[in-house]
Amino acid sequence: MNKLTNKILFVGGKGGVGKSTSAAALAWKLSQAGEKTLLISTDPAHNLGHIFNQPIGGKIMNVEGLLFALEIDPERETTSYMNGVKENMQGIVQPQMMEEVNRQLDTARASPGADEAALFDKLISIILEESSNFDKIVFDTAPTGHTIRLLTLPELMGVWIKGLLEKRQKTQKNYAQLLNDGDPVEDPIYDVLRERQQRFSAVRKILLDPKQTGFIFVLNPERLPILETEKALEMLAKYDLHVETILINKVLPDDVDGEFFLKRREHEQQYVEQIEKVFQKQHRIYIPLFARDILNRQRLEEFSHYF
Repeated sequence: MNKLTNKILFVGGKGGVGKSTSAAALAWKLSQAGEKTLLISTDPAHNLGHIFNQPIGGKIMNVEGLLFALEIDPERETTSYMNGVKENMQGIVQPQMMEEVNRQLDTARASPGADEAALFDKLISIILEESSNFDKIVFDTAPTGHTIRLLTLPELMGVWIKGLLEKRQKTQKNYAQLLNDGDPVEDPIYDVLRERQQRFSAVRKILLDPKQTGFIFVLNPERLPILETEKALEMLAKYDLHVETILINKVLPDDVDGEFFLKRREHEQQYVEQIEKVFQKQHRIYIPLFARDILNRQRLEEFSHYF
């Protein structure tokens, strides 16, 4: 556990490698160690409810003891996000223009990236407003590409909003000179943008702080997961997001028998050697392939012993 001491932990990886199980086992381990832990799924194909054999919805709920969980519904968050934008616009835009504004926002709701923007807004709220209520926060993220887009949004959105603020400031300065003898003109839109910029900046600072935030990627000892993980780590590093822990899941145990499994383990060994070479800078945790699915607390406990 010495490499997993960060307050906020993101668990990512290729689809099907065992991200949700790994995130759940990690959160379970932390809570059993006396840490009040919040486990959050940002993957639309939520699996936490299946792992804990109980419904987990869009509100923080207690799973057991010090473990709490939340499944973020992207569609619901997008609706909530757009409704919030509409409410903000009502106090800024002239009433006769609101119908057109609402029409444009409803169109934007269906555009690519709308779900991710709304999901990121929820993630910001959790990090900034729930951190004080929990000792640990573990994010079970969607497959790799989605994770990368989500984690790089603070950088991209920060640059975008900075540009909007500069244009807005220049426009307001021109208005002031033309209409108001140079006196400042009140601009509620600028204030809203400025507030969002401050929230993006605060979250970006937290994500970039290795003392607060850690990143874990899960993979299987197979060719495609290794290649995808290597590429993901390189892309995240460009945004100063460095993955320090690699979890290699479903490794055939040493005591397998039978010709098929012996040949499979021999074949698998080449990928283990590749993992040792490619990810030598990362802390590597090996998890064996279990005989049964991890679908109850006892098996989750067994899984968690490897952290």
